[in-house]
Amino acid sequence: MNDNDDTTAAIFDLARNRSLDQQVSHPGRDKPKLPKRFYKKAEAGAHEQGHAVLLDGKVVKTPSKQPLAVPSLALAEAMAAEWEAQREDIDPRRMWLTRLANTAIDLVAPRRAEVIAELVTYAGTDLLCYRAAHPDALVARQVALWNPVLGWAAERGISLVPTTGILHVTQEAASLEAYGRAVEALDAFRIAALHNAVTLTGSALTGLAMALGRVTPQEAFDIAYIDENWQMELSGEDEEERARLEIRRSELAETDRFIRLLG
Repeated sequence: MNDNDDTTAAIFDLARNRSLDQQVSHPGRDKPKLPKRFYKKAEAGAHEQGHAVLLDGKVVKTPSKQPLAVPSLALAEAMAAEWEAQREDIDPRRMWLTRLANTAIDLVAPRRAEVIAELVTYAGTDLLCYRAAHPDALVARQVALWNPVLGWAAERGISLVPTTGILHVTQEAASLEAYGRAVEALDAFRIAALHNAVTLTGSALTGLAMALGRVTPQEAFDIAYIDENWQMELSGEDEEERARLEIRRSELAETDRFIRLLG
């Protein structure tokens, strides 16, 4: 293995990179030292596992030192564009598609059953099932945005029961099994994107709806952040909170782009 193999693998070691949220919340603290660009050209190329990202003709490696190869040429080209857009420094926080592909290859594919089980657990405590009791305007907004997703899921056998308040409600095993089957039908790359959407929205149903094209990333954002937007409408704009939400909106949009580039 050459030095470039080690370098490309280390750049995206997830344990070494703080989240974008932390960068916004604490912009001057513990700013990571970014690696220097060491290649002249980034491009997509054919690979036995699909389509890979090449730096000066050499295949980029994931943090676990697997080839960074994806199923579609369109996604490989978009990832290569992320690498090509880097200037003097390489900032992995600005390479969202590459990060998601790394996650799919290194973290989802080897432990697929565990990831699916984790997503099913999310479904058992889905955000859309825990409703406000008041005020009436917030209740109405939740009904308008959340009920269509619950209805869409129910048509697929995923019938989750909503409740008022935060006390846990146990969902039917058959519905959770149906959710698991829907996830099982996806490949590792789409599961990685789904997991990311679920984490960003706090809702297994919203994440699945976005992964399957039922809702747009903007609709997913509006569904997930009803309470935050409601509070800002009441209390006034909070600059730090708005910055956090804009990151969430951007990450949902990039997650959706990743899914669409898979074809």
